[in-house]
Amino acid sequence: MDTEYRLYNGECRMNSRGCCRRQANKLNCYNYFCDIPESEFETDLVEVQFKNTRKGYYLNSNKLSIEKGDVVTVEANPGHDVGTVTMTGKLVLLQMRRAHVKPDAGTLRIYRKSRQTDIEKYEEAKAKEQDTMIRARKIAEGLGLKMKIGDVEYQGDGTKAIFYYIAEERVDFRQLIKDMASAFGVKIEMKQIGARQEAARIGSIGPCGREICCAGWATTFNSVSTSAARIQDISTNPQRLSGQCAKLKCCFNYEMDAYMEASKNFPSREIPLETLDKRYYHFKTDVFKNTITYSTDRHAAANMVEITSQRASEVIAMNAIGEKPRSLIPYDEAKTHENEYKDILDGASVTRFDKMKKKSQTSNRRHKSAKPENRRK
Repeated sequence: MDTEYRLYNGECRMNSRGCCRRQANKLNCYNYFCDIPESEFETDLVEVQFKNTRKGYYLNSNKLSIEKGDVVTVEANPGHDVGTVTMTGKLVLLQMRRAHVKPDAGTLRIYRKSRQTDIEKYEEAKAKEQDTMIRARKIAEGLGLKMKIGDVEYQGDGTKAIFYYIAEERVDFRQLIKDMASAFGVKIEMKQIGARQEAARIGSIGPCGREICCAGWATTFNSVSTSAARIQDISTNPQRLSGQCAKLKCCFNYEMDAYMEASKNFPSREIPLETLDKRYYHFKTDVFKNTITYSTDRHAAANMVEITSQRASEVIAMNAIGEKPRSLIPYDEAKTHENEYKDILDGASVTRFDKMKKKSQTSNRRHKSAKPENRRK
């Protein structure tokens, strides 16, 4: 067993396997056992990834020298399939436990490392996926089925096709399978996915200008509620709340905990602030600036005043003991703002443009009254 450890382009490598960053994608798993030689031979099970998010676990019964990133031909039902090795060694057992897959649950085998003929047949089958999806949509539409076929995946040998579809209601596609089997001449398998899974498979650009998270790096889809938007003071406009999949944006969950932690330093929004002459109601909160804006009207913006959360807590404490300040803005802060006041004209005259206009008109009149030059005979 070769246990040579070396640094290759900044990558920790053990026989070119394990930590290679060249296969980096959203489903790539960092093998933190790569520097432990014994872990590579703890199991003969290998994780293989196929198109998009489909993965499977196969038995290396022939004791092939397989490394992460190798293209292999594996057993399928029926025929064979072609995929890429994404994990080997002890980490496969941990990943199977996480995916609730039993190691002895009828595991399929790895036939060989893919030959050129296997790859050519796979590329030929893959080239038919787009046309097959369009024809399948027309067949489903002709049968009047309320479903949308979002993607098609051919098996490596071209004998089987998986159709991924979206449907809000239960669909009876028995006739659809018969029609598609006769039209395409392959075994048909139907898999239902959700709107978020469809967006992850197709990919798109989000309103932030970057690739949507589910297509770039996110592998799980946690539930998102409108309360996450309310906590972050996001507009309740449905067009701003929904993502490319027409569901609530997953990114609402990313900063919700930070907003909830920051909101502990802010007073309750239901408590109005009272001064000697007015009563103020909460209008909006800016967590980043640590400020709160109050308005004299409960439902509209009127006489708005922006103060810090500390000042709001002070006024609430004063109101609790029956005291009312003269203004929400502290006296020292108001005096500072007065000293910082500057004339917007900054010493310039309001009529300076009128003077320029008069000069222009005078020059035009002089130009018209000037005598033309004598022409040469």
